Amino acid sequence: MSTESNLSRTDAAVPILSLRDVRQSYDGHEVVRGLSLELKRGSIGCLLGPSGCGKTTVLRCIAGFETLTTGEIRIDGEVVSGPGVQLPPERRRIGMVFQDYALFPHLTVAKNVAFGLRAFDRKEQAKRIAQSIELVGLQGHEDKYPHQLSGGQQQRVALARALAPGPQLLLLDEPFSNLDVDLRERLGQEVRDIIKRAGITAILVTHDQNEAFAIADEIGIMHEGEIRQWDTAYNLYHRPASRFVADFIGQGVLLPGSVVSSNQVRVEIGMLNGDVPSNCGMGCDACGKGCEVTVLLRPDDVIHDDSSNLRAEILSRAFRGADILYTLRLDSGRKVLALVPSHHNHSIGERIGIRLAADHVVTFPPLPAEFAEGAHAA
Repeated sequence: MSTESNLSRTDAAVPILSLRDVRQSYDGHEVVRGLSLELKRGSIGCLLGPSGCGKTTVLRCIAGFETLTTGEIRIDGEVVSGPGVQLPPERRRIGMVFQDYALFPHLTVAKNVAFGLRAFDRKEQAKRIAQSIELVGLQGHEDKYPHQLSGGQQQRVALARALAPGPQLLLLDEPFSNLDVDLRERLGQEVRDIIKRAGITAILVTHDQNEAFAIADEIGIMHEGEIRQWDTAYNLYHRPASRFVADFIGQGVLLPGSVVSSNQVRVEIGMLNGDVPSNCGMGCDACGKGCEVTVLLRPDDVIHDDSSNLRAEILSRAFRGADILYTLRLDSGRKVLALVPSHHNHSIGERIGIRLAADHVVTFPPLPAEFAEGAHAA
C-alpha cells in the first residue's frame, strides 16, 4: 500500500478522476449544473460549500449511487458514468468513508476491516488487515468492538476498511461531522497523513473550511450546483475569484477603493500595493483612470501599530488564545477587522493605531449603495 506502488500502477499523466459537464436532477430540479473537474493521481481534492449546494450529490454520482442526467465521469481513464454507461459501485474500485462510519457493531475491528476483502484469499486478507490497521495506528485494538472505541478511533477503523482493498479512489462524505471541534482538527491532519502514506487519491466533501484546509491539496468552492473556484486554500483565501468565494472563505470586510495605478489602490486606511486586475472588474481597458472598486481586506491585512497616526475604535473583540480578533470602527463609520497577538489586550471603546500590511490586492466591482458602508465579506 505504498505511495510508489499505487502511483506506478497506471499512467501518471491520466487524471484519476475526471468529470465533464456533469448534470444531475431530482424531480425536475437541477442539483448539479454542468460541473467539471479533474483530480490528478495521488492528490486530495475537496468539494466545499454550504448545505444544499450539491456537493454530496456529486460524490454520490462519482460513487455510482446516482445516475447522471448528462455529462461523463471517468475514473483512471475509464468511463464509469455517461451516455449509455453506468458502472455499478462495486466495479469502480472506490473506497468510501461515510458520515456515520457505518461500522458493524457486532464485528471486531479486524472483522470490520475484513468486510470488503471477500475477493481475496485468507492469507492476503490477513496481510491487508494487518497493513491497514497499522496504517491508521490501531495496532492492539484488533479484537475490540466499535462501542469500545472513541469517536476518533471509530473513524480510523472506517478509513482502514475503505483502504484495505486498495481502491483507486477514496471518497469521504463529511467524515468528521460527528466529532467535536478539537478532535476534528487533529484527526483531519492525521487522515491526510494516512491517505498520503497509502498513496491513494481522495476527494472529500465538507461544509467546514478548516477541515478542507487541513486535508485537501485543492478545493472546489460549490454554490448552487456549480464550482465557483477550484484552487489551493491559499489562493481561495488571498485571491478569491468572486465575491461569493470571498464571502464564504475566511473573514473580511469590503471597503470602497480608487485605482491609482496598475499596482496601487487607495482605500480609507491607506494605499494597497500589488497587481491590480487590468480591468478593475469594471470593464476599463487599463488601470490608473480613477476606477472605483470594492476592496477585500482580511483581518491579517490590518496590523495593530501603536506608532501609527491612523486610529480606530474597538467595537468588539473575540479572544482566540494566541490572537484577538478586533472589530474596529474607522472615522468614516466603516468597519474593519484586525487579527492581533493576544498580548495586545485592549478594551472595547479604546482607540488603537492601525496600518495596512496586505500583500494581495483583491478587487470587485463597486457594491450597491445600500451595502457599501462597512460591508462584511464573511
